[in-house]
Formats: sequence, structure tokens, C-alpha cells
Amino acid sequence: MTYSYRSAILSHVGMVRSNNQDSGYTGERLFFVADGMGGHAGGDVASALTAQYVAKIDGKVFNSADAAAFALSERVVDANRVLSNAVHERPELAGLGTTFSGFFTIADKIGIAHIGDSRIYRFRNGELKQITSDHTFVQRLIDSGQITEEEAKMHPRRSVLMRVLGDVETEPEVDVLVEQTYPGDVWLLCSDGLCGYVSERAIRAELQDLKKIDLTTEKLVQRALNNGAPDNVTVALVEVAEAVASPAEESKTTDTKSLPTHRFVGSAANEQSTSSLQPSQKLSKLKFGRKRATPVAESEFQPRVDEYLAQLIAETRKRNRQRRLYWATSLLLVALLMCGAGTLAYKWTQTRYYVGTADGNVVIYQGVKQNIIGIELSHVAEDTGIPLTDLDPFEQRQVHRSLPAKSLKEARDIVLRLGGDLNG
Repeated sequence: MTYSYRSAILSHVGMVRSNNQDSGYTGERLFFVADGMGGHAGGDVASALTAQYVAKIDGKVFNSADAAAFALSERVVDANRVLSNAVHERPELAGLGTTFSGFFTIADKIGIAHIGDSRIYRFRNGELKQITSDHTFVQRLIDSGQITEEEAKMHPRRSVLMRVLGDVETEPEVDVLVEQTYPGDVWLLCSDGLCGYVSERAIRAELQDLKKIDLTTEKLVQRALNNGAPDNVTVALVEVAEAVASPAEESKTTDTKSLPTHRFVGSAANEQSTSSLQPSQKLSKLKFGRKRATPVAESEFQPRVDEYLAQLIAETRKRNRQRRLYWATSLLLVALLMCGAGTLAYKWTQTRYYVGTADGNVVIYQGVKQNIIGIELSHVAEDTGIPLTDLDPFEQRQVHRSLPAKSLKEARDIVLRLGGDLNG
């Protein structure tokens, strides 16, 4: 079967940063995003150099997706040495780094190479699934059950990376995956400028409504801006379809057909690999959102994995204890307030009276004719000894419905008006 891979890609500087440190590429069979580390000098240079170096293998032919994934990961590791050499030539770039998430398409499979916290998602039959796993300490806390995914979104150390490309790591460990794909699948590659500010539910809704892939790419970036995303936002979509091959094309040895674009975006779109980038015409249609942008959570790399993870777990446990203490104190305070309010409310009800009936007699109740959770808010204060049958039908109906009074004296007066005399 011949496969067609149609793609679209877009990158935006975001609402806070002055330059775009993201880079992205869509080509004949190769698609990826790279997010320069915002907390370090040269993040834009790191992503651009990596993108331009890795993209050079786009035209190569591989016998299998496994071979393609391995070759891509090897190229990514080689890019790490390119970054180290750049720092050697320009010492002011020391500490530069970047993430990388991308894949090669080979017939009905894709070979993935991934490092950092940029992501690859698969949208299939209405379901969105994250394929890559973030190389962050916070993700380790999620995996170990220390925190939930919702807590991770607000964790103060959520931007600390365990793995990254750059002169900060001499032998980076790159994840290698091979995934099956089918016509109708849509693959999403993005920097955390999207997934950090747009929920998976919202992303799924846009992909569910996909009609034109380039328009959906713009909508996803616009959603990030609407949510006040301060970080750079890069989104690439790759749509899989069954290609209708001509007889000439069917005679070719390859069984995968792509729609080449060979397009760089973000920092990599600048051939000089510096931070002075020309804005894309495509971005002119996007508008900054009304929601106020929050400060950028700067990414950073932490090489002391075991030591830092132990410190992070200790901090998280302390934070959890403080959170539990806070909620326990809050619940206790609410309970006391409710108890106090309930006591005051009950005391007020006991200042009220009403004339009603009990055991066939007219009686005076203290309280109100209500109950809360099965607790009656009234009790018999005086039994008049007057049989209900001594009253005329109209008066009987009134007593059955109850006649309210503001005081015991007023209640007694009501009984007198009914024509009876109190005992004693």
C-alpha cells in the first residue's frame, strides 16, 4: 500500500519572549520540533543548529522503520557534538541546549527519536494519545505516584529537564520508538508552548474538526495565544492517507509517497542561526490572546539526577504535608463556622412558636415546623387539652397547617381566639 504524508508547521514567538528559541522542520519523510532551553544563552542557536544538521538526512532511504529510527537517533546524538563545537568557538554560548522530538516515515510505520519535553501525539479514531514521555523530574514524580498530572501542571520545578541536547551533556540518551500508522491518523509534534497551555481535550477537539491541516495548525497556535502562553509555540501536524498511485509511481521500488515541503520554522528558518529572525507572513493572521500572559517558566537542565530527584521527592513530600495540613485546617475552620452558624440558627428557631396538633389535641410548639437531616426543629411546649374535634372545620384546617407565633403569649392568644381555655 502506498502512503501519503501531508504536513503543516507553524511557530510563534509567544506573548513574552523577544525571540523564538523553537525550531521545526517538515520534509519529505522527516518531521520534528526542537525547543531551545529558554533559561540558557543561545537556546535559539541550539535549536537552529540541531534542526539544520538533522534535516540533512531527510533524503536518505532506509529498509525499515527500525533502521530509520536508529539513524535518526544517531544523527541527533551527532548534533550534540555540533553544539559542543559551537560553544568551543563561541564561549558566550556556554550552557546552550535544546529538546528534540521527531520521526521518519517508512511505509506504514514511523521511527521516532526523542529527548526532552517536546511531545509527539497520535490522533486516531477520535482519541488523542501522547506517544513520547517527558524527560523531566516532574514526570518521574508522576510515574512514581508522588504527584498527579494535575499537580504537575502547577509544580514549581516542572521545567527542570533530566535529558537534553547541548554542551551540558556529553552522551545524551535518546529514546527510540517505532509506531504503526494507518490512513486517517494525524500525528502532532509540538513544543511545550502548546501542551503546557492548551489542554489535551482542546487539542483533541481541534483535531476532531480537522478539515484543512494548515488551518488546524494555525488554530492550535492561536489557542495557545488565547490562553496567555508566554513561551514560544511550535506545532507540526502530519496527516496520513492512502495515496492513489499512478502506474508509473507503482513501478517505483519505494512504497511510501510523501508530499514534500522541506520547510524550516522558528530559529532554524534563519540561515545564520542567530536570534534576529524575520517574522513569518503566516503569523500575521494570528492575534495575541486577551488572557494575561504569565512569566515564562524557564527550562533548565539538571545533571545530578539521583541527588536532585531525592531533593525533589523530599520537597514534594513536605509540600504535600503542608497541603494536607492546610486543607485539614481549612476543613476544621469551615466545620467550626458551620457548627457556630448552626447553633445560632437553632437558638433563633427556639424563639419561635406555632399552634398545631398532636395526638388529636391542639398544642403549642416551640421552634419552627421544619427538620434538617431528620432532626426536628420544634417540640411540644404546652398541650392545651382542647380536642381538635371541638373546633369547626375551618379552624381544624388552620391548626393542621399550623398557626405561627412570635412568642408563647402570642401562641396562647391564638388558642384563645380559637375558643378554648388553657389547662392550668
